[in-house]
Amino acid sequence: MPDGGQRRRHTLSIIGCGKVGQTLGRLWHERRTFVLLDILNRSAASAQQACAFIGAGNVAASYADLRSADVYLIGAGDDQIAACCKALAASGKLQPGSIVFHCSGALSSLELAAATAQGAAVASVHPIRSFADPHQVAAHFDGTWCGSEGDAAALAVLGPAFSAIGAQSLAIRREQKTLYHAAAVFASNYQVTLIDVAQQAYVAAGIAPELALKLIEPLLSESAANAFRLGPAAALTGPIARGDLATVARQYQALQQWQPQTAALYQQFAALTADLALRKKNSKP
Repeated sequence: MPDGGQRRRHTLSIIGCGKVGQTLGRLWHERRTFVLLDILNRSAASAQQACAFIGAGNVAASYADLRSADVYLIGAGDDQIAACCKALAASGKLQPGSIVFHCSGALSSLELAAATAQGAAVASVHPIRSFADPHQVAAHFDGTWCGSEGDAAALAVLGPAFSAIGAQSLAIRREQKTLYHAAAVFASNYQVTLIDVAQQAYVAAGIAPELALKLIEPLLSESAANAFRLGPAAALTGPIARGDLATVARQYQALQQWQPQTAALYQQFAALTADLALRKKNSKP
């Protein structure tokens, strides 16, 4: 709607304003994308902390205390998204034209069915990155890929809003949302687990934990850089890539004696790595 020659900024309220909500809220406030109205958290203290981090917004004591907003972000944990949406719908705040979205990577916009029933447009927009440190993410959000799906009316507003804070949008299929998120878990969470496993193995071999991480860091960073630059198959090195199955067998036996659970993981990765090595071999001219 025109207002003094400018388009009126949409209003936004956040329900369950944790690390993701705080980061996005801060960026949207700083870049004047949304007008932040209210924040509703489990406790008034955490809502006040979120307002302070964002630099805007008022603490809402309950759903009834929320003012009517154009857009609602439900930033609660995955297991609470549907319940929060139902409570929002029951509060009478939604109407045709309202937009409700969440940022879960694992769940689709179908979790927001209660809002759909009230005539709202719904979507999910998942920033593909870790939010362990909101200060750091807010400072380096530009270029972040965001997987999005949902109603066209919702994405017509949310797409430009995310673009305004430097995001790059990637359309995903609602029915493949779980598989999409599993890929992110492999790339992020399980990578951390693998670092932990490698550190434990080094420690079991007599190396101090702090030094073990220093040994892992160049291996990991160089391998990742090569994989992104050359592609995974071309970047593969090590005994399986060389066809040195005797070394693989000895390593498996050593792991079996040390920690059978880790040996089983090694065996599973060895099978997948053998497939990757075959692709590398077949790709050579």
